[in-house]
Amino acid sequence: MEEKKESVNVSPDPSEQRAPLSPSADEAQAASAGSAPMDPAKCGAHEIHCIEQEAELAEARVRERVRTEAAEAERALDNAAHCASTEQKSVLAEEQPDKAQNTRPSSAKSPAPSDEQAVLEAQNSANWKMTLVILTTASVLMSLSYTMLIPFLPMYLLEELHVAQEDVNLWSGLVFSVSFLISGVMAPIWGALADKRSKKMMAVRAAALLAISYGLGGIVQNEWQLLAMRAFQGFAAGLWPACLAILSSSVPKTKLGFALGTMQGGLTAGGVIGPLVGGILAEAFGMRATFFLGAAALLTITVLIIFKIKEPQKRRQPQSGTNSPRQKTNLLRIPVVQRMLITAGVVQMTILFQQPIMPLYVAELQGSMDRIVLVTGILFSAVGLSGVFASPVWGIAGQKWGYRPVLYSALLGTTIFGVIQAIPNDLWQFGFWRFIGGLAFAGIFPAINAVLTNSTEPEDRGRIFGLSYAAQQIGSVIGPIAGGALGMWLGLKFVIFFSGILLLPMLIWLYLKRPKVEASTAGNAKSL
Repeated sequence: MEEKKESVNVSPDPSEQRAPLSPSADEAQAASAGSAPMDPAKCGAHEIHCIEQEAELAEARVRERVRTEAAEAERALDNAAHCASTEQKSVLAEEQPDKAQNTRPSSAKSPAPSDEQAVLEAQNSANWKMTLVILTTASVLMSLSYTMLIPFLPMYLLEELHVAQEDVNLWSGLVFSVSFLISGVMAPIWGALADKRSKKMMAVRAAALLAISYGLGGIVQNEWQLLAMRAFQGFAAGLWPACLAILSSSVPKTKLGFALGTMQGGLTAGGVIGPLVGGILAEAFGMRATFFLGAAALLTITVLIIFKIKEPQKRRQPQSGTNSPRQKTNLLRIPVVQRMLITAGVVQMTILFQQPIMPLYVAELQGSMDRIVLVTGILFSAVGLSGVFASPVWGIAGQKWGYRPVLYSALLGTTIFGVIQAIPNDLWQFGFWRFIGGLAFAGIFPAINAVLTNSTEPEDRGRIFGLSYAAQQIGSVIGPIAGGALGMWLGLKFVIFFSGILLLPMLIWLYLKRPKVEASTAGNAKSL
């Protein structure tokens, strides 16, 4: 302020400098009136006073101008700050939706690994009820086509292909075993392809080739051609493990026991219908007609899977440069998988102990060969009928109490009633105890399949059920040969008894190998 004051005094406005030097109007009038001239001292004092007054006015004007300029500058700063704040808020408001939009798609494209499995399970489980219905129907038709033919192959060899009576047991064992042997080798290969390529494609492949094999079975002319047809059937096999892989990948975990039990019930329902249909058709039209009906059933399955089943979605593979690709698990090194595969093989072996010799045992019980195919079909149906009702119940029990207690209970019941059914010499009592034993037997395979499902990743479902099927086929190879040999050496009744008591050491072994720390009983089979 002092600097501005000095500049005003040093460089005053020209008009302001000249104004004090000019005499006022009164002084000019007094001079013209001839008044006496003013004292030089007074004139100098008056002039100094005017200069001081003008200086004060100039200073006041400068101060006013400075205050005005300062106020205007302050208002300009306030306006600038307000505009800047408003602009920043608007920019933030515009950026917020952009960030939200960018965040949502990126999370959708690259979900966290822990959430990705849950998302896939939800997507695969969207129509799980329809998938269950279709696959259960396929299981009924698949089992029907099998059980209306295979149990009667000894009679087919004897009556249609005219094999000598003394050679029937040998050819029956060969015809049964060759298919199981080849399918046991191929099943893990088909399972690995299902995981790598497509579970649905493997199911369609198996159903279509099995349909062709049944059609060929209806036109064979000798035992060698029948053996070749069964070998091709073993190569084509794999429909059941493919259906299990699809179902286990499409059903919520909370419904897994029920779903597996229901599909197992469908399989046993086909086992009920098959022998009856096969027996009736054999009586009315001959056994060749049953092969063509089996081919039609497999063709129906093929069409259902093609048009009604969706391929389960796979977990997205990590991009290169982020995480290393998932290493393939050696399933055979997992203890729980080892125990379940051995159990499945032994159980299947006990079933096949009886199957080749069952028509002969029935003839022994009734004392004649009269209507032997029909009666044998009814007895096979007794086990299947009980399984239709019991399998879903076992599945629900596994969800509620755990699959390990269910498996052990089912094995114990099957052992007890398997031994009891060898005691009576009456055909109807034998049939009754087979029905009761079927109620217990129905819980074994749903529990095994649930344990295998809970113990492996979804990417390994094809392989694990392929291995399970291979283990069962190994049991199917040993069973008929061992059963036929034991029947010749020790009698048919001993075969029935031995197929029941053989499960007792299996039960004891599983119990001794049980986990030290109990897992959750809510269907968690991880440490079974």
